[in-house]
Amino acid sequence: MNKPTPPAHCTFEPDDWLRLARCWHPVARSCEIAGAPAKAVLLDEQLVIYRINGKVVVAKDVCPHRGVPLTLGFHDEHGIVCPYHGLRFGEDGHCNRIPSSPQQAIPAKLNLLTFAVEERFGLIWVCMAPEEGKLPDLPKMPHWEDQGFQQIVCPHFDVAGFAGRQVEGFLDVAHFAWIHTETFADPENQEVPPYNAVETDYGFSVDYWSSVANYPAGSDLHAPEGFQWLRHFEMYLPFTATLTIHFPGEARLAIMNAASPVSARKTRMFAPIARNFDLHVPVEDVHSFNHRIFEEDRLMVEPSARNACRWI
Repeated sequence: MNKPTPPAHCTFEPDDWLRLARCWHPVARSCEIAGAPAKAVLLDEQLVIYRINGKVVVAKDVCPHRGVPLTLGFHDEHGIVCPYHGLRFGEDGHCNRIPSSPQQAIPAKLNLLTFAVEERFGLIWVCMAPEEGKLPDLPKMPHWEDQGFQQIVCPHFDVAGFAGRQVEGFLDVAHFAWIHTETFADPENQEVPPYNAVETDYGFSVDYWSSVANYPAGSDLHAPEGFQWLRHFEMYLPFTATLTIHFPGEARLAIMNAASPVSARKTRMFAPIARNFDLHVPVEDVHSFNHRIFEEDRLMVEPSARNACRWI
């Protein structure tokens, strides 16, 4: 890996870009990375993602030979192939074939500029510029590996706004009665009981108790009279948060809101989910319900893109 610098026409201030480049951000769902090279954008940097021998590689989307985007190429069993001159790149982004000069020793300058990668919670995570070469800790996902829990990774959701604004909306409980009444909230239950955030090494955590149910609007499900719902939030700076909802009994729903900063004005949001109830419900129905909730939020978040995006 090489030390990256902000790309041309970067929408972030240079210092802010470097701060964010030191963190983990998701760029794709694991299930989306198979044969063909896949494209992603993180912090205004064009990326190519591919898998070789089961291992994911994320690199700058440019062939070091003549600057052609590698996402225009294809994958064979030994790596991704540039469509211009056929140079091939395999494990760790190393060039392993020059068709026009097969006997030539391959110079290191033809290797791709790659980035640190982790595959966790059904997502591909990238850290572009670890501080002093030390990788930070990844966010944690409640119940992801617990017995009896189903793992679901929703399709990504794009927002024309800053990632900080998007994750702020995920943490905001006061808007339930105003925005989410078509999906789960009660428009008459507007009061927010007091709660306190606790600072952590990675951000903060919150236990929020209220009578706001989490059953789909219009369903015939009801919690016992007087039941208080616990929503436990964990915020992992800069832009990832988790919410664990305690249903009556032992039912639990954990949602990760991982807001990936495509640019200072665009966010790609990923949402892994773990739950131990309604396991018979088709995954597509879960995708649809959560998409409706995110869509309700998007209408409120996107106008912020017109304002200043310096939030860090």
